[in-house]
Amino acid sequence: MTITADTLERVVLVDERDAEIGTGPKLETHQAGALHRAFSIFLFDQEGRTLVQRRALTKYHSGGKWANTCCGHPRPGEAIEAAAHRRLREELGMTANLTHGFLTRYRAELDGEMIENELVHVYFGAVTSSPVLNPDEASDTRLIDLLSLKQGAGLAVSEQTAWLRHYLDHHFDELVALSQVTL
Repeated sequence: MTITADTLERVVLVDERDAEIGTGPKLETHQAGALHRAFSIFLFDQEGRTLVQRRALTKYHSGGKWANTCCGHPRPGEAIEAAAHRRLREELGMTANLTHGFLTRYRAELDGEMIENELVHVYFGAVTSSPVLNPDEASDTRLIDLLSLKQGAGLAVSEQTAWLRHYLDHHFDELVALSQVTL
């Protein structure tokens, strides 16, 4: 694994109620499986399809797998929505009006002995421009309808990240409702 500025960043450690209890190095937090704050973004087009991204092969976990539009972690002292906007620009060169959709918790053991244990603020918005990929973050994007994505049609379930599967398996109805708001 290559140590990068991304893996050296600090994340916000939280309790079950999303109250901040400290900070920790991002890489060590994922190795230990400590509960921390995160966000995810789903952007939808006029047809209700969601923009998904294929993570760069060089990512320290889940490289080459397909994820929702964008995800990440707020830095200590950074507002969650501000972090979401920052990462959307950094990963895909995009801006969007974002609305908070829901809060979820998930835990998954990943490749590279990493453990995702996150309280995730999920945002949604409309696709208003074409992505300009940061090759350190994403290698491809697609627009795909949620039902096809959930069923693995055109994008195999085995090629999807653990967190994308969590949203599709546990929050599908919410995502469908949010996709309609952007139409």
